[in-house]
Amino acid sequence: MKVGKLLHTRYRVNDLERTVKFYREVLGLAEARRHKSPRGSELVFLKTPGSEEEIEICSYPAAGPVEVQPDLTHLAFAVDSLEEFGKHLTKLGLKFSDGPTPSSSGMIAFIDAPEGYEIELIQKK
Repeated sequence: MKVGKLLHTRYRVNDLERTVKFYREVLGLAEARRHKSPRGSELVFLKTPGSEEEIEICSYPAAGPVEVQPDLTHLAFAVDSLEEFGKHLTKLGLKFSDGPTPSSSGMIAFIDAPEGYEIELIQKK
C-alpha cells in the first residue's frame, strides 16, 4: 500500500493573522477555509494558484511559543520572473533576503516570511 497525493503542509506560528496576511498579500495565496480544531488550534488553509496542495497555518498557544530553527524548512514557489517579483516586493517595502542567484534549475531567490520561516522562489529556465 502507498499514500495518495500530498494534501497539505502545516506551519505552526505565533501570530496567525500576521502570517496569513503575508501569504495572501506577498505571495498571492487565497484563504480556502478557516476553523478551530477540537483541541483548540486555530487553523487557516491557504491555496496556491496552480497547485492542489494547501498550506495549513496553525496557531496553538497551548503548545508554547514557536521557535523556528535556522535552515530547518522552507516552502518553494515557482515564479514567472524574479525581476517582476522583486518589483512587487519593493512596492510592499520588502526585498529578497538572498539572490537572485543562478542555479541548475534556473534562478532562485529567497524572502523571509513571518516567524522565521523562509520562502524560496524559483524562476525555471
